[in-house]
Amino acid sequence: MIGFRVNPARTFVALALGGPVLAGLALTLAPAFGYLPAIGGGRFNLAPWRELLAEPGFAATLRLTLVVGFAATLLSLGLAFGLLAASGARAKGRGFAFLLAPLLATPHAAMAIGLAFLIAPSGWIFRLSSPWATGFLAPPDFATVNDAAGLALILGLVLKETPFLLIVAIGALETIGADDHFRVARSLGEPRIAAWLKVVAPQLYTRMRLPIYATLAYSLSTVDMGIVLGPSHPLSLSLLSLRWFAAPDLDKIFPGAAAATLQLVVAVAAVGCWRGGEALVSTFGVSALQRGRRGGAVNALGAVLAGLGGVALALGLAALAALAVWSFAWRWTFPNAWPETWTSDNWRRGAIALTTPLGDTLLLAAASASAALVVAVAWLESDDRRGRPPPSRWIYLPLLLPQISFLFGAQSLLAWTRLDGSLTAVAWAHTLFVFPYTMLSLERSWRALDPRYARAAASLGASKGRILFRVKLPIQFRALAIALAIGVSVSFAQYLSTLFAGGGRVTTLTTEAIARASGGDRRFVAVAAFLQAAIPVLVYLWALLAPMGPRPAQR
Repeated sequence: MIGFRVNPARTFVALALGGPVLAGLALTLAPAFGYLPAIGGGRFNLAPWRELLAEPGFAATLRLTLVVGFAATLLSLGLAFGLLAASGARAKGRGFAFLLAPLLATPHAAMAIGLAFLIAPSGWIFRLSSPWATGFLAPPDFATVNDAAGLALILGLVLKETPFLLIVAIGALETIGADDHFRVARSLGEPRIAAWLKVVAPQLYTRMRLPIYATLAYSLSTVDMGIVLGPSHPLSLSLLSLRWFAAPDLDKIFPGAAAATLQLVVAVAAVGCWRGGEALVSTFGVSALQRGRRGGAVNALGAVLAGLGGVALALGLAALAALAVWSFAWRWTFPNAWPETWTSDNWRRGAIALTTPLGDTLLLAAASASAALVVAVAWLESDDRRGRPPPSRWIYLPLLLPQISFLFGAQSLLAWTRLDGSLTAVAWAHTLFVFPYTMLSLERSWRALDPRYARAAASLGASKGRILFRVKLPIQFRALAIALAIGVSVSFAQYLSTLFAGGGRVTTLTTEAIARASGGDRRFVAVAAFLQAAIPVLVYLWALLAPMGPRPAQR
């Protein structure tokens, strides 16, 4: 009899997280072709697709989706590489990590709201530059937010994705011997920035494909940032799908499902096109390197990207500052650079209105981040005991799939089990996205742990459980703390998963801030968004200050 060994951690994740995602895809695909018996769709047909294609401005919707997705991803990657090329070894310092912490931990919705406060016609930038530089005595009459071209949305995505790709790249640098390769290129006469871009960047890119593809998928299908910064006409494909899903007419679910399915097709095709672009760039890049030209346009391009990257980081920090200022502002007339009247009443009013959303947000973040961390540790420890099999890349599926393409189907599954609208359902939906990020954060550090610690403990008679709790976990304390902080940040950022799994009955800081973002009360929105950003930032800073190495184990 041939036996096999079941990995309980992997089996649990497959059943609890992977299975519902695939079921959600199937339950979204069926109504996309007219089949949903619960609301009268008893047979498969193409009517939903005909309605989708007949939607006025459909071509503009598809074009906006593609332009925003590709432009935001290309710019974010270019700025991240430019900053690394210009900063060199300084990017690995702890100070750089503290600089990126607020931008990494701030949820997308909070960053979008802060950016809107910054670049709107009545925003802080125009206030600081008027009338002495612009001549404006009243807010200008042109769109800098919700513009039809999606430029504000692209900028918002760049402010969030550049720090993400930057921190991923810094972590990957340790695996390629970048310093040695860089020194060789410099010894051949290459300028510093050109040497990094020609020699280090291509090797680094191959280790960043998964986060880059995730960035592309998110940029193509963003909903929360699209609501705050994107145009109302044309809508992006994901927002068009959401509008139909939320319509009071249940028949609109069918074209909504078709739009969600098309969003999935677009994301898969975009990743395929990006992969083809990699081959073209590789071919032309090798040819250019073989010609042996030094510096030149590559060095100049890198310097420009580094400068723009610095501007992007500064804008991100300024957006957070704008949230803080507006949360204490009372009277602030244009074009005054600062409020004439400051008050704490905004926070008192916010404390009353946001008590339930804040409590639910904290509870969901604690539950999903803790559960994801426990399962990740169990997964990695189980792999250690079974000879460290290759990592299962399918666990990152929720990051590569547009959320709108499977969350409606997942909601149908929750409704069938009568769990929809509960905190339990929302916590599970958050964990779908928290767990992959937790694994991304923890896996490299866990697998890099020197196995001699465990062998030394085993030689002293320690059991596997004792080795885990008394040796591995204390040594990995900072890595665990950072993974937990990332999980809290991801949970705080969840909008679409809260909306679908909660059925509108569970409110968080994110749903409350986005719901009121277009309502005109900037002070209340600023309080909600600042809270949404401040708590994950504080948790992330705590994680960065946590001890690392064997000292906790020795204590």
